[in-house]
This record gives sequence, structure tokens and C-alpha cells, in this order.
Amino acid sequence: MKTILNILLTAVAVMILAYVLPGVDVTSFWAAILVAIVLGLLRLFVKPILIFLTFPITIITLGLFLLVINALIIMMADYFVPGFKVAGFWWALAFSLLLSFLQAILLSLVEKDKA
Repeated sequence: MKTILNILLTAVAVMILAYVLPGVDVTSFWAAILVAIVLGLLRLFVKPILIFLTFPITIITLGLFLLVINALIIMMADYFVPGFKVAGFWWALAFSLLLSFLQAILLSLVEKDKA
């Protein structure tokens, strides 16, 4: 149940950010749900591999390279999901940062209601 709620909250966040950011386009809410699922799978399987392979540069940049990895994950989702388009790397970076922030806010609102 919690996984489904996280997917739906992520889809809502994707829709909001697609409305706010001109470099990001989502055609429908179903595409946003698919983006949420693909992002979850990419974060689960691909992100640890990328972190392992880029560990030295991540150490040298004091962890800032993780932002680049997050943007690359967003760009991979753009490649795999029809109906989701990101204009370039910088839009993917902005989308990644704002998505994390918006997910935290939405999740805290849901958790506050349960308490």
C-alpha cells in the first residue's frame, strides 16, 4: 500500500513539475504514473551501479556528482517512457532537484495526516 501511495505521490509531483518547468513535458497522468514507476526501478537497479562506477569522482567532488547521476537517471526515464520529454541536461537537473523536494513535502503531508 505504501509503495502505491509513493508512486501516486511521485506521479502528482511529476505532473506539477511538468506544469511549472517549461523544459519538461508529460502528456497525461498515465504517463506520469509510468514515469514514477520507471524512476523507481532506475533508482533501484541502475543508480547503485552508477554510484559504484563513479565513486572516485563523487569523493573528489564531495558528493556533488550525485546530482549529475540523478539528472542522468531522469534522462534515462525520458528515453524509456513515451509521453515524457526533458529538453536537456540542465532541465533534468532542475527537475531532479525539484522532484526530490516536492516528494518530501507531499510525503510529509501524507504522514502528518496519519499521525
